[in-house]
Amino acid sequence: MRERPRGAKAPAPKVEVLIQSVLWKSEAKIAARLRAAITAAAARLGEGDAPCPVTPMPSAPSRALLALALSDDEAVRALNRDWRSKDKPTNVLSFPAATPGTSARGPVHWGDVIIAYETTAREAEEAGKSFADHAAHLAVHGFLHLAGYDHEKDIDAEVMEGLERAILARIGIPNPYSET
Repeated sequence: MRERPRGAKAPAPKVEVLIQSVLWKSEAKIAARLRAAITAAAARLGEGDAPCPVTPMPSAPSRALLALALSDDEAVRALNRDWRSKDKPTNVLSFPAATPGTSARGPVHWGDVIIAYETTAREAEEAGKSFADHAAHLAVHGFLHLAGYDHEKDIDAEVMEGLERAILARIGIPNPYSET
């Protein structure tokens, strides 16, 4: 893999935002906010100093395509039940493509991130955070899962949460894990 010159920007993946629930219509500028969050995450991972996950970024992130589905609790509950055997809604789900890689012909589907509106709104309100900031955090979280990061073990959670904090700080979002 060719190295990027120091200081050069990492190319961002193309993000297709799919609004699957009318609940998201009230969030007029959310798609741009979530794309910016994922772009910041790709740039951070592209710097090369993030600990290497199991699944590396595609070698040409600018040709990677990911779908960001803005859905609702009912749809996310069904996905969570069918794919993870957990019959309850959750805030975000990530589904990596079966074989991410590169293609000479165009974008390569890298995976899907699905965010549930009601759970996101409830969590934001309970934590005293803005809905847009919390949704951006979930988009970054889902993106990192596509990149191979997880939080099953404490050490992995520390790495992933550290990356999330650094990425979100780049776009002006406060530490999502602070107790304030």
